Amino acid sequence: MSGKLTYKESGVDTREAAALVGDIGAHVRRTQQQRKLHGAFGLFAAAFDLSEYKQPVIVTGCDGVGTKLDILLDQKQYGIAGKDLVAMSVNDIITTGGDPLMFLDYVGIAVLDKVMITELIAGMCDYLEDCGCILAGGETAEMPGIVPEDVVELAGFCIGACEKPNLIDPTQIKEGDVLVGYPSDGPHANGWSLIRRVLAENPDLLSDDELTALLAPTRLYHDVVAGVKEAGVTPKAYAHITGGGLPENIERLFQGLGADLEIPYWDNQAMRKLFDYVDADDKFHTFNMGIGWVTIVSPEDAEKILEAGPGGTVIGTVVSQEGVRVVEKSAS
Repeated sequence: MSGKLTYKESGVDTREAAALVGDIGAHVRRTQQQRKLHGAFGLFAAAFDLSEYKQPVIVTGCDGVGTKLDILLDQKQYGIAGKDLVAMSVNDIITTGGDPLMFLDYVGIAVLDKVMITELIAGMCDYLEDCGCILAGGETAEMPGIVPEDVVELAGFCIGACEKPNLIDPTQIKEGDVLVGYPSDGPHANGWSLIRRVLAENPDLLSDDELTALLAPTRLYHDVVAGVKEAGVTPKAYAHITGGGLPENIERLFQGLGADLEIPYWDNQAMRKLFDYVDADDKFHTFNMGIGWVTIVSPEDAEKILEAGPGGTVIGTVVSQEGVRVVEKSAS
């Protein structure tokens, strides 16, 4: 030995990182059953052949898991974090009418943790396999002294494509159109700064089972989009309900219009407990309130997609008055 420093002694183990790529290979291959990359996984960049599309339009999205990640790490729920990461970007992609084709992840960590990263990747691949999207690559960066040892930086990036004539066009929305909402599996990956504040001030508020239920991963809504297509319906718009709740995520679709919504009572025990400590109006602008996805269609198409899609319910109509107004039905 020379007695001089190595990269490993400075906190970065490139050999261990290279071995990890081999360890996650089986998970990566699961995401290449429905689609294949153009060329081999593991090169410096990934390519996808778009020749099956006649007029391809590329759609892209990126997102993270937000401060929910803090509790997921504390609970060692790494697989859920991986699913959240995928769903937050893939759901945005499919609002365009596009197909999610490739996903890439970024993980920044102080010291390589093979168990954590493998579980993160496995969670990602569970969801990517479900929606036919390839895990095309990513970056795991060891950054000792920059990233604290109890922190993980996590970001996801999705690339999709859509035939140009099939792009969803929200400018077609008209007064009288119907909004159909689909249930969330909890608060998903939004509103957790407020949840964490409430729990910090009231540490005994939730039982372990209630907290576990609250951490359910963000639902993928590709099944809803498939149901709408099977019904032969062309939607006016899709909305993925994330930060800002129903009002902000639906308002962005409108030009000089609005909507009046009456949503089902959110029968979620943990969230009802949290609501006792949250401003009554602000909760609608923070949480999805049990509705994670909204489809807007012509009145004559509403019944078709209710019969075809999984678990939808009419939650309101488009009106001429600007803004989105939301009320929640009572528990009874």
